[in-house]
Amino acid sequence: MSGLIRWLEQVWSVTVFSLLGLKQRLGSSLVTIIGIAGVVVVFIGILSVASGFRKTLQTTGDPESVIVMRGGSSSEMTSGLQIEEVRIIADAPGLARGDVQRSANQQAEQSPGSNRALASGELYVVLDLPRKGSDTPANVPLRGVDPQTVFAVRGNVEMVEGRPFEAGRNEVIVGQGAAMEFDNLELGDDIIVSENTWKVVGVFSTGGTVSDSEIWTDARVLQPAYRRGTSFQSVHARLESPEAFDTFKDALTSDPRLDVKVQLESEYHASQSVAFSAFITAIGVFIGLLMGIGAVFGAANTMYTSVSTRTREIATLRALGFGIGPVVFSVMAEALALAAIGGGAGSFLAYSIFNGFHAATINFQTFSQIAFSFAVTPALMIGGIVYAILMGFVSCIFPAFRAALLPVATALREL
Repeated sequence: MSGLIRWLEQVWSVTVFSLLGLKQRLGSSLVTIIGIAGVVVVFIGILSVASGFRKTLQTTGDPESVIVMRGGSSSEMTSGLQIEEVRIIADAPGLARGDVQRSANQQAEQSPGSNRALASGELYVVLDLPRKGSDTPANVPLRGVDPQTVFAVRGNVEMVEGRPFEAGRNEVIVGQGAAMEFDNLELGDDIIVSENTWKVVGVFSTGGTVSDSEIWTDARVLQPAYRRGTSFQSVHARLESPEAFDTFKDALTSDPRLDVKVQLESEYHASQSVAFSAFITAIGVFIGLLMGIGAVFGAANTMYTSVSTRTREIATLRALGFGIGPVVFSVMAEALALAAIGGGAGSFLAYSIFNGFHAATINFQTFSQIAFSFAVTPALMIGGIVYAILMGFVSCIFPAFRAALLPVATALREL
């Protein structure tokens, strides 16, 4: 027992002495810290793209919002429903019914005397618009909705500028994210839709969901503009309660007149983020590994320099009876301390630079642009620090054992 206590005392003494000596090696230590911090900034920055994209899609929808598409469809772009099917869906049990919401800033009132289903038959097409400050066109989602029910169905829409579009007119309202990212979407602007001019009469917000990347108009006006007849692509609806989902789904999937897929809106949008998030995560990990290899070599060089400058110190300690273990631990502690400082600094810097940064990218499933904000989450910051410590550990293995195996007689000759 006394031997273990003595060994621990040696580890503590040598480690503290090594860390206190960092100020003597300030230049090389700063190089290591900056190198590791740079890797962590890039690593977290890239992964924050996937995190923000995923967050935008996964926060869209609530437990009472459902989407109905044609069976086998992977997205609204590949779906199609006839008007008769939309009517059957709207008559299904489990849907909320009541007075429709005609203004985005009014709450839908439920009335026993009203029998209107809160369901919106919708079209989903893309419109070419240039990005702000660029002539490069992008596919911006243009959604045809039911003007009488859409605000009650979505439930979280707020007009921040202008007014809702009027039914039967060539008018659109624009999501706040799309208005920030693309040209010709400011209040009062005109856009060309299928060779016709449509007026932007309002800007709306849904609290950062995917709908903020869209343009909305009356589906009945959009249908002839795109020669869609009386067809729709999906039905968005609001349930009586989350528990009514199974009743609603079973009624539709068992109806021989229909071939549809029923999903909670939150589940649908979460599935849309899988491909892009996986792609960006793979890129982030690959780049992080490449840069990490460079940082490991840089840190290892710093630790070799540290061991070289501490040759006399290490030899003296060994001559005084200190074992190999405490020497190894002291070198490792120095490397891990520098790595932890670099990781913490890199995480904080990544949060300051990237968190909340607004951007837009293409959704692989719908081939349309989605505006979103980078999200540097606590999990990403912790992951960056852990990665930094891992780099520090790998970089110190060989220098630590070099210090431990240094012949005492050879080192003492330098005194």
